[in-house]
Amino acid sequence: MFDERALEELKEAAKRWEESIAPLVSKRPERKPAFLNTSGIPIQRVYLPCQVADLDYQRDLGFPGGYPFTRGVQPTMYRGQFWTMRQYAGFGTAEESNRRYRYLLEQGQTGLSVAFDLPTQIGYDSDHPSAFGEVGKVGVAIDTIQDMRILFDGIPLDKVSTSMTINAPAAILLAMYMAVAQEQGVKGEQLNGTIQNDILKEYTSRGTYIFPPEPSMRIVTDIFSFCSKEVPNWNTISISGYHMREAGCTAVQEVAFTLANGIAYVEAGLRAGLEVDQFGPRLAFFFCCHLDFFEEVAKFRAARRLWARIMRDRFKAKNPRSWMLRFHTQTAGCTLTAQQPKNNIVRVAYQAMAAVLGGTQSLHTNSMDEALALPTEEAVQIALRTQQLLAHEFGVADTVDPMGGSFYVESLTNEIEERAMDYIRRIDEMGGSPRAIEMGFIQKEIQEAAYSYQKEIESGERVVVGVNRFQTKEPPFKGILRVDPAVRQRQVERLELIRKKRDSQRVNRALEGLHRAARGTENILPHILEAVQAQATLGEICDVLRDVFGEYQASVSI
Repeated sequence: MFDERALEELKEAAKRWEESIAPLVSKRPERKPAFLNTSGIPIQRVYLPCQVADLDYQRDLGFPGGYPFTRGVQPTMYRGQFWTMRQYAGFGTAEESNRRYRYLLEQGQTGLSVAFDLPTQIGYDSDHPSAFGEVGKVGVAIDTIQDMRILFDGIPLDKVSTSMTINAPAAILLAMYMAVAQEQGVKGEQLNGTIQNDILKEYTSRGTYIFPPEPSMRIVTDIFSFCSKEVPNWNTISISGYHMREAGCTAVQEVAFTLANGIAYVEAGLRAGLEVDQFGPRLAFFFCCHLDFFEEVAKFRAARRLWARIMRDRFKAKNPRSWMLRFHTQTAGCTLTAQQPKNNIVRVAYQAMAAVLGGTQSLHTNSMDEALALPTEEAVQIALRTQQLLAHEFGVADTVDPMGGSFYVESLTNEIEERAMDYIRRIDEMGGSPRAIEMGFIQKEIQEAAYSYQKEIESGERVVVGVNRFQTKEPPFKGILRVDPAVRQRQVERLELIRKKRDSQRVNRALEGLHRAARGTENILPHILEAVQAQATLGEICDVLRDVFGEYQASVSI
């Protein structure tokens, strides 16, 4: 892209410049002997065209909305429409969460994102002994379709897109959502949204799995197949690097492990007899936005380019929409501190800006009090306003990929792509992501990176304002949101009433049909839909699948 003679002249000029500043650097040494980002990539003193001399514009960047999508998946990006502002929310009962969703929509939020409590995430009803103490704590409790009706009461499902962070029981929550939409008169083709449905990362970093990997992958591909016919605009999976980053991996590892899992899902879909372009356009991704501003911008650009190459060249996808890496971003919850919580507003604002400059399709901004508890109404309003300020007042959304062409960002984009691809090759040699997880490779890499990061904080090498530097004594943070312990009792009473009033024979027929489908090869989604419409509970449906598939027990020792 650059004239070779001009580059040689520039290298000579750079050499002379380095020699000229050597006395100054000797007299006033730089802050560190070496500068590294969180992935361990060395950061040069200054970036020049020499560092990106091999960059081929058409091959490596292209135009926004075109292969390899480095500069964005839409031709005009935010000039046409802002990213979806989607705050992750849910706590207590469906009534309380419904009130929060209505509040956020009134404040200008443009999409919903549902947080489920732990019992829901691992397939237990609220009255199960293992659910005790957890009902409604970190998300909303959903036991039956009645809870789902209340959750979306007064919210027209053909007018909003909804993201649901649910994995092992994703098929059940999707079926409940579809059934409620049908009751509202909304057809499947009118629904827009996403289920996370990324079971592989549950085994490495999150832990809310139920079934062993093989039947879990069968459920994933059943969802791919079912949705391609019944809810064609639904994103059937959100392949998530976020949780691995929160567990401690680096930016490079986040790209590598997420895309390696993406490869595993595509291969599973092909093995299930699907065409890659049948489900490829509905694959979505979910990334974290951490603290190193330029590394994060470059990470998103590198991930888009790498996925486009994987889908076109490795899987021979023909539909350009299959090549696109569309992603949701959440600012990094793990970077928030309980000390001086108002500092978190600033952290989140810069992380959000990096996500926008990196070209995200939707964004959650964390609230300042999330290192202490679930966000209060005031805190979540500030977090949402952070996005609105960014969209409307700073001009950062007025041109596409404004960081493109920066020697530093382009160099980092190349470096992250190359290092991530090296990881993917190693994982391929192990037999793919599921096998690398069984071997404990991915878990070990994440844990080592987390250990190294924490050591830097504890040694003071990595500064965390308010924690290991610039500490102040502050009064306790006031107004923390506490979930009412009576939530469980109210939920159990509702569950008992539904079990008493429903048609038991209809429930039993639906569950028997699901059992037969799970034992065989028939798609299980229609049977789950029938079961939730008969008011079978989430726990009852999961018990049928547990009976057929068994439960996964972690056996990897690190």
